[in-house]
Amino acid sequence: MDKFEQLLGKDSPLLKTIRARGFQEPTEIQEKAIPLILEGKDVIGGASTGSGKTLAFAAGLINNATKNHGIKGLVLTPTRELAEQIAKEISEFSEPKHLEILAVYGGVSFENQVRKLETADIVIGTPGRILDHINKRSIDLSHINTLVLDEADRMLDMGFRDDVIRIVSECPQERQTMLFSATISPDISFLSKRHMKSPVEINAQPYVDPTKLEQVYYDIDNNLKYSLLKHLLENEKSNLVMVFCNTRKNVDFVVKNLRFNGIDTLPLHGGFSQEKRTKMIADFHAKRVHILVATDVAARGLDIKGVSHIYNYDSPKSIEEYTHRIGRTARAGKEGKVINLVSSRDYENFQEIMLGDFNIKKEEPPYIERTRIRWMPEKRGERMNRRQGYSRSSSGGGRSYGGGGGSQRSGSRGGYGGSNRSGSYSGSNKSSYGKSESGHSDGGYKNNKSSTYRSRERTQSSSSSDGQSRGQARRERRREY
Repeated sequence: MDKFEQLLGKDSPLLKTIRARGFQEPTEIQEKAIPLILEGKDVIGGASTGSGKTLAFAAGLINNATKNHGIKGLVLTPTRELAEQIAKEISEFSEPKHLEILAVYGGVSFENQVRKLETADIVIGTPGRILDHINKRSIDLSHINTLVLDEADRMLDMGFRDDVIRIVSECPQERQTMLFSATISPDISFLSKRHMKSPVEINAQPYVDPTKLEQVYYDIDNNLKYSLLKHLLENEKSNLVMVFCNTRKNVDFVVKNLRFNGIDTLPLHGGFSQEKRTKMIADFHAKRVHILVATDVAARGLDIKGVSHIYNYDSPKSIEEYTHRIGRTARAGKEGKVINLVSSRDYENFQEIMLGDFNIKKEEPPYIERTRIRWMPEKRGERMNRRQGYSRSSSGGGRSYGGGGGSQRSGSRGGYGGSNRSGSYSGSNKSSYGKSESGHSDGGYKNNKSSTYRSRERTQSSSSSDGQSRGQARRERRREY
């Protein structure tokens, strides 16, 4: 008798699929959670992406579901991609029982979902769209016997707390509830105390092997950041690569300029239709394209195997977010590398990351030539002026996206953490890391006066951006979904 048969029982419908997929050994979270789940207990599982938690809660969902008896199981997830991924997994695991599994999220036909909800047995959805169906009375949760909150910390961080509480209150009180989260925050504790019955808390060790994970950072000038990224992508020996940015605009900036430079890259953020996003993820999974540039929200929970390198083009805003990003590499004994590109506008965020339990070593930037920037995102005011017939200001300016523009440097500056990189920048007009080029989309380098003006304007814009409240950031992320 193998370990999965011991955990699930020899009559479990999951065994056939598990054996067909070649699973050999259960993961730590599966060993700890499945016996409790099959006993009907409420469970709080501390587990990260890639830990095997989907199989753990699928065991309970499938065990408790009966075909054509209404919606018996509900899984709430923070993103569309994760909803699709979980729905696909549960569909495969439940094939022997012929259950109808449905993913419900925004960005696709509402009416089509209404029709499919009539025959669904298990529903996996994002809070916003599930709440839409509740308000339209197009979903019946009165038969729910199993409720799963997956990536619960992220759902709450995105501002879905009230939505989640409303959805949970629509489910019968007599049910089994499972909550899975990479971190157990005060909000998670509040949610569990209010909506779970004597939950058993279990935790799994991080799936990432720290002995196989190399973490480094480069302290780099804002205007060489993109150039360094391009240089590393071209020279680091890698398999699949994920590049993380904090905003959609930065994703577009990185992707479009990499493509101009002949590097095939896929973007992933909430601005694309679901059909496009699904195709991009499929292309990345299939290794048709080896570089994916994404926001945290869009990539949350995606289980992508074979990622060897993580680049933080923008430093994440919290230790938890950094943990989620790096958790996609160095899995199951494979080696991985995390590269942080830290410029002055990242210092505040990166200082918080350095307070965490991470072994991040400083690397000196290599000599690089400044790459010509071919595409810059329009600002809202520029777009309005263009529509009204005004030309774009030749003086450029605006926020720095890390590749072109900026003043010609002389002297030395203090690096991250106050270290003085004396000699990094010589007194000449040429950068010691690369020469400046004219012809940038932001107007190039006319003279020292205009360069200083652009630098000052860029600093003010960056300070304004850094000063944005966490509440505003959460509202932005929530609007994506």
